[in-house]
Amino acid sequence: MKDIDTAKKIAVLIDAENASYKMLGAVLNELSKHGHIIVKKAYGDWSSKHLVNWKQPLNELAINPVQQFSYTQGKNSSDAAMIIDAMDLLYTEQFDAFALVTSDSDFTKLASRLKESQIYVFGVGENKTPAAFRNACDDFILTEVLESTEEEDKPAAKKTAKKPAAKKTSQNQQTLKQDTKLVNILRNAVDEYADDDGWAVLSTCGSLIKRQYPDFDPRNYGFKNFTLLFDGIGLFEIDRRKNGSRNTVYVKDKKR
Repeated sequence: MKDIDTAKKIAVLIDAENASYKMLGAVLNELSKHGHIIVKKAYGDWSSKHLVNWKQPLNELAINPVQQFSYTQGKNSSDAAMIIDAMDLLYTEQFDAFALVTSDSDFTKLASRLKESQIYVFGVGENKTPAAFRNACDDFILTEVLESTEEEDKPAAKKTAKKPAAKKTSQNQQTLKQDTKLVNILRNAVDEYADDDGWAVLSTCGSLIKRQYPDFDPRNYGFKNFTLLFDGIGLFEIDRRKNGSRNTVYVKDKKR
């Protein structure tokens, strides 16, 4: 598998019939943190009244709309066009990562096929996205998380038109400790890489968690990153060590 930290060329393919035009900007901003977006395409039947609001964001964000007429009433015909384009782009061998923006599990096989070619796969979809597609990706990003982050980042002056949503804060530490699944995920990751003294490199633990649970995101628990999550839950010791010109964060389970 290619290292996403050094492989920067990303192709973004958007299933317009199973995505929200309101989140396009936030999605592209998030993906830009991981590399350089080379291709941006959105697939749908643009003659449909259901996609009428997509025109402005597509133009503003320089996303290339791909027209696919519906052959049968009520059937999504853009899936095949998106899959064919993805395979054509794959065979050019110019891309290190693909981002599939959809909440449709029909793209599970495509995600798996891309990974078989050692391509890093981002999935971007709503919380309703089936587990099969989430787990077929290397990293699944929830649009609800991006929406919450985007709301927090808006200037206060722009929220005067309506009552602003309450800022999302970190969950109560006691509540986090009672989340058995969360605690086991964190502890198992630390235990996997712990040295004889119980210390593990935190970034390595975070990478393992993302491989095991592609849709895991610290922001779901009110923390911006793994370091803040491990520190905030109160079950681990955090140690920041100077290694030459770099700082490395280590984590240790307090039970050890």
